[in-house]
Amino acid sequence: MKYDFNLEDRRKKYKSILAQIVITLIEIAIVVAAAYAITHYGLEKMSVSGDYMAPTLKDGDDVLINKISYAVSSVKRNDIIVIQQDGSEHSYYSVARVMGLPGETVKIEDGYLYIDGKQLEEKYNFPVMENGGLALEDVILDEDEYFVLCDNRNEGEDSRNANTGNILKKNIVGKAWLRINSLAVINSINEFGEDSSSGKE
Repeated sequence: MKYDFNLEDRRKKYKSILAQIVITLIEIAIVVAAAYAITHYGLEKMSVSGDYMAPTLKDGDDVLINKISYAVSSVKRNDIIVIQQDGSEHSYYSVARVMGLPGETVKIEDGYLYIDGKQLEEKYNFPVMENGGLALEDVILDEDEYFVLCDNRNEGEDSRNANTGNILKKNIVGKAWLRINSLAVINSINEFGEDSSSGKE
């Protein structure tokens, strides 16, 4: 019996095409799953309501939240974070700048921030605080607590106020990453101008 080499070649070709189709479908499924995971679990958009973070973020600014940042790195001083207090809904997300870290003692004296008894050399020219609120006395942060302040130091509520208080790690939604409407990385925004007389923590 004569062997049909052409048939065998066609079978190999069909198997190769089928394998390529299966691989392509798997790749598409992985991309779709990754995109879904990123958009639903990794990134989220919010709109700023009010000028409590001005001039860094203004009323109506759209912010992209990086929700996986703190799964792979720690929260640092001067990070701008998105917070959701217990019982709050999505529309009540707020934004603030981290100033006090777990285990530190925070105090506000004569309008300036002190960490562990030493005046903090601020990164930017923030306004002098007119009201120290709860931090007029020593605020001792637990191992899962952060002290946050608004950039517009004399407007809005932050850790100086009883309604906000110290922020628990579990209530940090993520890092405020990108200002969408003007395409700027938020932690690189410097609307205050550098303070040449102060160093960086």
